[in-house]
Amino acid sequence: MNVVSARGLVKQHGHGQGRVRAVDEVDLEVPRGEMLAVMGPSGCGKSTLLHLLGGLERPTGGEVWLAGRRVDTLSERALARLRRRSVGFVFQAFHLMEELSAAENVELPALLAGRSRREARRRASLLLDRVGLAGRARHLPSQLSGGQRQRVAIARALVNEPLVVLADEPTGNLDTAATLDVLRIFEELRSAGQTFVIVTHDERVAATADRLVSMRDGMFVDDTRLAGTGTGWLGGLAGLEG
Repeated sequence: MNVVSARGLVKQHGHGQGRVRAVDEVDLEVPRGEMLAVMGPSGCGKSTLLHLLGGLERPTGGEVWLAGRRVDTLSERALARLRRRSVGFVFQAFHLMEELSAAENVELPALLAGRSRREARRRASLLLDRVGLAGRARHLPSQLSGGQRQRVAIARALVNEPLVVLADEPTGNLDTAATLDVLRIFEELRSAGQTFVIVTHDERVAATADRLVSMRDGMFVDDTRLAGTGTGWLGGLAGLEG
C-alpha cells in the first residue's frame, strides 16, 4: 500500500508573467517502509513538495493522498487534525520550543492530538530513551548540542506514531558524528516499517535511501532505486564514516 501519493501535483506562485510553478505536474508513490530521498538545486521545489505532501501548503492543482485518503480537499480543521496524527515533521532548524524541556517538547504534539498527559509522558519517555536521550529529558534545548536537539525533534515527530515522517534537510546543521547518529536512528525506524521522505542537499545522506528522486524546475528528472546496488542504507553510512 502507498502511504503517500501525489497525482498531477502543481504549486504555482504569482500570476501572469511573474507566474512560477514551484511544483509542476508531479506524480509520486511512496509505499510503506520506504525511505525516499529528494535532491536537486536550491529553488527547484523540494521543500514545497514536502510541504504539499504534509498538508502545510495547499496545491494549486492535482491531488495528495495519505494511506488511500485524499487530503488536499479537507477543511483546514480536518487537515490540521490529520497532520497531528498521521504526519511527523523534522526540520533543519529543529523548531523546538525553547522554554520547554526535551520531554515537554516531545509531549506537546501528543497533547494537541488529544492524548492524556499520562500517555503523552509515557510516549515521550519511551522515545527519548529510543533516541539515546533518556538522561536529557529535563534539559532545555539551549542545554543540548545540535545533534541532541535534532534527536529530540525526531522523537517529537514520532510521538503520535505517524504514517510518514517528512524531513527537510534534517542533517543540514549537524556535524558528521551527529549526522551519523541521526541516520542510524532513521535506519532503525525504517527497518521497523516507518516511511520517510527526506529532502537533502547531501549526496551521502541521499545514498542511505532506498530510492532517490532528483528535481529540477519543479519537475522530477530522475527516479532511481538504490536498494541492492551497494549504495543503500549500509553503503551510505559507511561512506559517512569514511
